[in-house]
Amino acid sequence: MPGELPRQRFVLDTSLFITEEIRADDESLEDAVTRLLDLIATARLELNISCYVPPSIHDELATMLRERDVDEAVFSRLNTWVVRKSPDRYGVTIPANVVYNFIDEMSDRVDRGLRVSEKAIREVEQLNPDELTAGTDTDGREEYMTDADKILSDLRDKYRRALRQGVLDSREDFDLLILARELDAGVVTEDRGIISWADEFGLRYVRGGQFPTLLEEYLRATGLEDEE
Repeated sequence: MPGELPRQRFVLDTSLFITEEIRADDESLEDAVTRLLDLIATARLELNISCYVPPSIHDELATMLRERDVDEAVFSRLNTWVVRKSPDRYGVTIPANVVYNFIDEMSDRVDRGLRVSEKAIREVEQLNPDELTAGTDTDGREEYMTDADKILSDLRDKYRRALRQGVLDSREDFDLLILARELDAGVVTEDRGIISWADEFGLRYVRGGQFPTLLEEYLRATGLEDEE
């Protein structure tokens, strides 16, 4: 059967494996990832569907899974059924309009970041200087946050959202898109920034939480699921 079916390729993002969306009720992360990798294996053998990750994504994913004490058997499945491939950064071309839009967006985000910073400075200016020191307990440790601390914490959150949320902000994200473009593959991710730029690159994409269901539907459509 694999020889009769056209090959489909998908490039997988770290978020696919980590998201709660792929878990059944009361299912652990390890069980969910194992079930996903078993589906990927079956799809590879029966439906000619290949899944890839760039080495940078693989390393990032391996680190996250180890931090969550995932069993080594999961890594064995991952290395067997998900192909590691470096993107051809020299051979893959990107339309000038994509780069133009990226520069335009980053310029706009820098402006938004500046406005967030300016607002925080204005808020600090309104504070009473005598109240800028945090109270301490008998051991000399800080007992509570000052108003200035709270403004700074709020600034960090808003600044991070203004500059990073919904945008390509790492080499891993870029590798993912370049590899998908090289292979004419679909992108599988829960990251909104990657989804937005997959559109810019003219790439197919699947939300991570929907990917296991997609594979199950493919198997059901071919009658393979009923045979198991």
